[in-house]
Amino acid sequence: MVKLPLRISRRRLLRSGLALGTFVIAGSGLAFLRTRGYVVPPERAASLTSLSAWQWVFVTHAARRIAAPDRPADSSIPTPDDVDVAGFIDDYVGRMPHELRRDLFRAFAYVEHVAPLRRGYLSRFSRLPKDDQDEVLTSLATSEQELLRGAFEGIKSLVFMGYYRDARTWKILGYDGPFVGRPVGGWTR
Repeated sequence: MVKLPLRISRRRLLRSGLALGTFVIAGSGLAFLRTRGYVVPPERAASLTSLSAWQWVFVTHAARRIAAPDRPADSSIPTPDDVDVAGFIDDYVGRMPHELRRDLFRAFAYVEHVAPLRRGYLSRFSRLPKDDQDEVLTSLATSEQELLRGAFEGIKSLVFMGYYRDARTWKILGYDGPFVGRPVGGWTR
């Protein structure tokens, strides 16, 4: 069987090129709009080392939901903001190998921009109400796609590392602190 060379008319090539160009421009415009409007307090913005403004805002909102207290009325339980989970993650990410950091940032972008769309929300994750944020995170944690579950588990692990590193959170778990380097009177913070 002899194959004839594929011939595309100039008109079809031009239409395809215009359609692709329109798609790229529309996608770029949407990406531009969805990555604007992130507000980071000036004192925090000056100290960011690894995260961009949108990543810091996303991490802050994700940490508030992932490490939300079971007893919200109990003021003795510190919030993720109190123990600066986002600051910990900013510092930790700066020490990650480039490839892992790139993959983590892609996971952040997916959860911030794409995962809400897949649940039917037009807003990005950090602008959703708490219950809707919980729904998005639950959908990732229970996804049939292993990659999405893994992305959620990675983000959750970072949040928990940042949250439970602070001695103020230990009593929630009934943990009295490490034995190595323990002060004579115990850990009191």
